[in-house]
Amino acid sequence: MKKSNFNWQENQEEELPVSFLEHAENEKIHPLVAQILWQRGIQTTEQLEAFLYPSLEQLHDPFLLYDMEKAVERIRKAVENGEQILVYGDYDADGITSTTVMKEAIELVGGEVSYFLPNRFVDGYGPNLDVYKYYIETQGISLIITVDNGVAGHEAIAYATSLGIDVIVTDHHEIPPTLPNAYAIIHPKHPDGNYPFRELAGVGVAFKVATALLDEIPTEFLDMVAIGTIADLVSLTGENRALVSLGLQMIKNTERIGLEELIKIAGIEKSTFTEENIGFGIGPRLNALGRLGEASPGVELMTTFDEEESKELAEMIDKINEERKEIVNQITEEAVGMLSELPNSPVNVLAKEGWHEGVLGIVAGKIMQQTGKPTIVLTIKLDEKVAKGSARSVEALNIFEALSSRREIFTAFGGHHMAAGMTLSVENLEKLRETLEDYIVVNAIDMTQGASLTIDEKLLIEKVDIPFIEQLSVLAPFGTDNPKPTFEFDKVNVTETRAIGADGAHLKFQLKTDDATLDAIAFDFGKYQYEFSTFAENSFVGKLDINEWNGNKKPQLMVEDFAVEGIQVFDLRGKNSRKLIPFESGLFLLFHENSRKILPAQIAEEQIVMIDEADMTTSQDLVVVDVPNDLEGLRSFVDEGEYSRVYLLGYSKDEAYLNGVGSRDQFARLFKFIKQQKELDVRYKLKQIAQFLKIPQSLLIFMINVFSELEFVTIDNGVLTEVTHPQNRALTESSIYQERMVQIKSEEFLLLSDVETIREWLSGNRDNN
Repeated sequence: MKKSNFNWQENQEEELPVSFLEHAENEKIHPLVAQILWQRGIQTTEQLEAFLYPSLEQLHDPFLLYDMEKAVERIRKAVENGEQILVYGDYDADGITSTTVMKEAIELVGGEVSYFLPNRFVDGYGPNLDVYKYYIETQGISLIITVDNGVAGHEAIAYATSLGIDVIVTDHHEIPPTLPNAYAIIHPKHPDGNYPFRELAGVGVAFKVATALLDEIPTEFLDMVAIGTIADLVSLTGENRALVSLGLQMIKNTERIGLEELIKIAGIEKSTFTEENIGFGIGPRLNALGRLGEASPGVELMTTFDEEESKELAEMIDKINEERKEIVNQITEEAVGMLSELPNSPVNVLAKEGWHEGVLGIVAGKIMQQTGKPTIVLTIKLDEKVAKGSARSVEALNIFEALSSRREIFTAFGGHHMAAGMTLSVENLEKLRETLEDYIVVNAIDMTQGASLTIDEKLLIEKVDIPFIEQLSVLAPFGTDNPKPTFEFDKVNVTETRAIGADGAHLKFQLKTDDATLDAIAFDFGKYQYEFSTFAENSFVGKLDINEWNGNKKPQLMVEDFAVEGIQVFDLRGKNSRKLIPFESGLFLLFHENSRKILPAQIAEEQIVMIDEADMTTSQDLVVVDVPNDLEGLRSFVDEGEYSRVYLLGYSKDEAYLNGVGSRDQFARLFKFIKQQKELDVRYKLKQIAQFLKIPQSLLIFMINVFSELEFVTIDNGVLTEVTHPQNRALTESSIYQERMVQIKSEEFLLLSDVETIREWLSGNRDNN
């Protein structure tokens, strides 16, 4: 049995109203796709029309945002008076695109505008007092407009206000208990506002200001809105769906030469540009700037009209992103290596000197996905005696609330349900782990379920074809609150499994039933290569895609998780498969004491048991080290202990199944040799005797023991002597001979049968219960 890594949450299929189904049918929507739409809240013909056909008419009036009229009047006044305006942005993709939109909008109405994007390592996030001072005192700035930040910038904004400098905040982050004393605050969740859609990204808010300022919808900015909205992982529903859908079309026809160069260097085909190209191509490249240094080149790239400059900037950004990936991979590898050293805990807290703080959130997310545990990754700064880093959590644990219960251990802290950032003294690192562990215990939080994975539909493989997968595109663009559909395939066989990629990190295989097959690929699943059952005990969850190669199109499942029901048998017979042996968690079962010598020294003594003294409930992983004389004893042991993962080593000291019980000719040769020699030194000359008789030594020992039991010979102090007038007895009368026959049958079954036959045999008792 292999439990799923995620906690599968299956959407319940509902009976849809006839009117909705008829309208969906008129739109040529597949019934399964109609079911998904219904589950996602699209339940009227009006909602369906709006979902299928995003348009500018779906955008809300920007003046519905609180303080918008006041803000626009102040910007226009600054333009009329020739005031110096500063756009103060943020260092991520949303901040870069927000700054671009606001800068260009003000320039279109004739304003004098400059911009500043903070360095996360020098200036930190949000309004920085020293930066405000610099621009006010030395650059003559009289109006500051924040984009994608500001609602938490009390100190810097208060300073500017005290000098008569107006600050207009445009932001979308969580509203603090007290708002800063700004001239105007444009925020979709403003406590005094009532904007119809509350989930705009920073760039969406900036676009609203631009729309109000220009007295028209500036469609040329929609490319930036799409990039910032998707990259910031805000809800892709309602107004955001319209903005992104229209923005994706704009990108296909963009006149921004910098964006074109970035698309080209990312290896993206502009004519088929989708939200995935932003999520995996453009967004990470823009985010890499702020993670490793200055983010301003992102704005320069998006606003330049110089072809040479655009190429240089795109190449530089791509190079920085490659550097970012190398750093992430290095830190992740180091952090994963530290996991085995951690105490047994429901959380991972990993800290090390020298890790680059700009990428720790990515690393924490990777390790959280891999382990299913909330993860905090920190870099230690010994010169400052602090640790600084990021946390990523699972749904079961609100990491922000958990850590807020001990705010006194932090010098800086912020976040939300699934993520947090923090700085704390190195001496408080252990308290950090204890805080989370105590919170989990006190609040009785079940951490065994893993992160949730919502499944839209259960499908049969034979229902999957190219037209159905193409039909799913009506749900796009995909993102937060509108993910690409996830499907579950139950009771499927697995065939043609092979590892691909560097170090076999990924897997390709086929899902198979009696009626159909489906190609599958599973990234970072290399370690699970031997988990799949070749028969119908597997369930897979993933997203459907089309694999196109040399003009041929085939459906493909992008696997996200899997589970295996029933007993799993891992075949380690005669293989160098030490990496598959559960050295830490396994119970190593012996039927013969002399098999103990083959066990590696790293196995703890309490993990090794003989069949007649074993505790039935110590482990889920059972390693069958050798072959029993009694097969039924093994099956009963597995069944009573409810072991679901059986690792078959199958060591056989005597290799009875290969050597047999000895032929009539071999026994005759031995008997004749004994008659000739009268006495044999079987203590020191056994090897030479075996070579002379051409009988394997282990078989020869067995044959001598049979002769001894039948009183054909005597053995005294290592010397074998012929019995001159033995009783005439058949070899089969020997209990040793009979046990050997049973052992041979056991070995033939356990060592020569295929794994599925053994699995079905072990499952027999349970299936009959």
